Amino acid sequence: MALDADVIVIGAGLAGLAATAELADAGRTVILLDQEPAASLGGQAHWSFGGLFLVDSPEQRRLRIRDSYELAWQDWLGTAGFDRPEDNWPRQWAKAYLDFAAGEKRAWLHAQGVRFFPVVGWAERGGLLASGPGNSVPRFHITWGTGPGLVEPFARRVRAAVAKGLVRTCFRHRVTELASTAGVTDTVRGEVLVPSEVARGVASSRAVAGAFELRAQAVVIASGGIGGNHELVRKAWPARLGTPPARLLSGVPAHVDGLMQQVAGAAGGHLVNGDRMWHYTEGIENWNPIWARHGIRILPGPSSLWLDARGNRLPVPLFPGFDTLGTLEHIRGTGYDHTWFVLTQKIIEKEFALSGSEQNPDLTGRSPRQVLARALPGAPGPVEAFKKYGADFVVAERLGDLVHGMNRKAGGELIDEAALRREIEARDREIANPFGKDLQVTAIHGARRYLGDKLVRTAAPHRLLDPKAGPLIAVRLHVLTRKSLGGLATDLSARVLRADGSVLQGVYAAGEVAGFGGGGMHGYRSLEGTFLGGCLFSGRTAGRAAAEATA
Repeated sequence: MALDADVIVIGAGLAGLAATAELADAGRTVILLDQEPAASLGGQAHWSFGGLFLVDSPEQRRLRIRDSYELAWQDWLGTAGFDRPEDNWPRQWAKAYLDFAAGEKRAWLHAQGVRFFPVVGWAERGGLLASGPGNSVPRFHITWGTGPGLVEPFARRVRAAVAKGLVRTCFRHRVTELASTAGVTDTVRGEVLVPSEVARGVASSRAVAGAFELRAQAVVIASGGIGGNHELVRKAWPARLGTPPARLLSGVPAHVDGLMQQVAGAAGGHLVNGDRMWHYTEGIENWNPIWARHGIRILPGPSSLWLDARGNRLPVPLFPGFDTLGTLEHIRGTGYDHTWFVLTQKIIEKEFALSGSEQNPDLTGRSPRQVLARALPGAPGPVEAFKKYGADFVVAERLGDLVHGMNRKAGGELIDEAALRREIEARDREIANPFGKDLQVTAIHGARRYLGDKLVRTAAPHRLLDPKAGPLIAVRLHVLTRKSLGGLATDLSARVLRADGSVLQGVYAAGEVAGFGGGGMHGYRSLEGTFLGGCLFSGRTAGRAAAEATA
């Protein structure tokens, strides 16, 4: 039988686009498949904040951040916690990715037109020992244009290849089977779904209009994770994190369903580290949803008081923005699904950002004027909209009224006003000095020694009960599904491996479906900014390796 193309790429998200662009640059013919309509080109990356992990960048150096490869590797190992035989390839991928992030990554992206916001964010601050999890320094570089700005150059390269006849895009094609000839996977079968004109992110029909079969020398799987499939999330949920919440919000559209993991597994691909996942604890219900159970993550500064459902402060070092997985583990041990931020208007104006390209129109639209407007009084427009319309927000001038509103939303008298007042007043007494024993207050002072935080991310220390800083605000937080940290095991050429360690001939994997490389290059935790970068690096690697193999 004749081949339909040199390579078939499954998934038109960022990893798939990167792989397709590299294949086309090498002169290979490609069929790019995706089960969603053409409007969803770019996949999850389109909705992202566009954060990228870089090491010792010009942006860091301009802000007097002293970073190094050695420090970043120390942070990666302390965060990943590799401890399994299956971590051999993930560890090698982590090393290769760090070489990329500290080396050519920025120049490679810059050559394609990608630019960065000048202030480097400090995500996952850790808060434990130097050898523990977290970023020792700020490394979160926000793409100018957010997710769409990062997708743009790769979509442009693919469209140019389509115009040259090297790439054929087939949307509404859902893969259900991989088959082989003489031990080499060369056939992709599936269903053609009915045409759909739904907007990006909106659930599309799963009605079947027909079937398809395509053949190529190689197949690249770049289909994403399982975050939109709550059944699979709950099935994979590890005992070490307690029981999964009864109510989960979705940080990704429903089409992030894990189907290709199952298809690849049935074809012989080895799935590893499925119990490692990265879900956020600062999710709020989207008042203007695009997909079902649509949640938005708050990207918090360090100043909000974080309380469990009963009004108790979370333990050290579980401060906002410090330790996502540690916080998730603690929350699941409280017996409740939600927690609370308690803060002031002064804090929300300076510290609240919302993850998502659509929640940051100034950065997404590349408008310097709108970005500068963030320095004006008031929170950014999207944040104020959530404060006004969001189901999880309570605003009050007095603490008693705030507690009443929190209990009303929780459906019971879970929080005692007197006890919470004592906790807040004790914290407020620590504000009188630039030192003290409250480690969160110490962390706030430490954050403001970094110019980027002082300028745009950390409010000046103040008493929460100071009327001049008000009104008081409480935000109910939910667990928000997001990333799979495990996936298909791959070698450093992105070739999918079988359970015995041999290569599944003809099959490559990139992006989240491969745990961003090797079946889980993050280990147990992420340093943030490494998901989009992992898609780019693994997609580029898979595309170049498949191109060489099909020469």
